[in-house]
Amino acid sequence: MKVLLINGSSRKNGCTFTALTEVEKTLNAENIETELIHTGSEAIRDCTGCGYCKKGGGKCVFNDDIVNEIIEKAKNSDGFIFGSPVYYAHPSGRLLSLTDRLFYAGSGAFAFKPAAAVVSARRAGTTASLDAIMKHFTINQMPVISSNYWNMVHGNTPDEVMQDKEGLQIMRTLGHNMAWILKCIELGKNSGINHPQTEEKIWTNFIH
Repeated sequence: MKVLLINGSSRKNGCTFTALTEVEKTLNAENIETELIHTGSEAIRDCTGCGYCKKGGGKCVFNDDIVNEIIEKAKNSDGFIFGSPVYYAHPSGRLLSLTDRLFYAGSGAFAFKPAAAVVSARRAGTTASLDAIMKHFTINQMPVISSNYWNMVHGNTPDEVMQDKEGLQIMRTLGHNMAWILKCIELGKNSGINHPQTEEKIWTNFIH
């Protein structure tokens, strides 16, 4: 079993990385393989709604950033954790551009697999940011993994995050809960229990 952790911060080893690393250590202790991907500091295109991905085999038409690479990795992953710093009470723009394209072009690689959002803030805006990230999961039939509080840490530097003892515990609990759900899903599959069959999508246009 493998969990893909995605750092949506431009700072490779900043506060978001510190939070994700605490989750990763717990997953590894539970014998879950992990890979932590840094989205980098280069620009990530927004989704243009061109529709190419629906005709192009589950890939985005733009191939000059990491979106298609992550979609390929997602196909062989069993769970996901998306991390972001909080800016103006919302996730980083790069993470939102990334997730919009990931879930539009590669939804099949993520569907029915558990996911969690993790955010890092100096002070506030965390719950709104979590909500924005998790909507990608819930529209794609993915179990959402929780902890013993909202999945957040506080601090303005990695050292300050390490002083947020409650936040670090939340990260560890999240890791244990993710590992538990993954193991339950694996046992279910081994017993012949697969995810529900999806009905053909019904589209309702409210303008008549």
